[in-house]
Amino acid sequence: MSLIKFNEKRRGLPLWTNGGLRNFLDIDDFFNTNFFEEDSLMPAMNVKEQDDNFEIEFAAPGFSKKDFEITIDNNVLNVCGEKKHEVEEKEEDFTRKEFSYNSFKRSLSLPESINTDQDIKASYENGILKLNLHKKEGTKQKPKKIIEIQ
Repeated sequence: MSLIKFNEKRRGLPLWTNGGLRNFLDIDDFFNTNFFEEDSLMPAMNVKEQDDNFEIEFAAPGFSKKDFEITIDNNVLNVCGEKKHEVEEKEEDFTRKEFSYNSFKRSLSLPESINTDQDIKASYENGILKLNLHKKEGTKQKPKKIIEIQ
């Protein structure tokens, strides 16, 4: 009898998600791509902490401003992007229809230092979605204090 790795978060998911197909087939060399990994379809993300705010950037080229939905619910930031494109061409003898669909959802637990009551600014330019979240007044970083030795 051989032991098989078990990952709690994979339970109940379809075979093709979270590496399930790769694990089922046990052919790591054949499937050496990240296509089967859930994170491979997620946009890259940068988080920058500054003195009075957090700036979060998502690399999401090909989307437009109307393709995003950004919400905060119970201190969880949800960023969703969904893009659909359909082209249909009808001629006398045939109909050609092409479509594409791309979507993602990222959820981030916000620290208590974020002021969710203050306006959160979002902008989208050159394929980069930027969010600016302000910190609460009492949690802002104080300047470094230098102590002299006497």
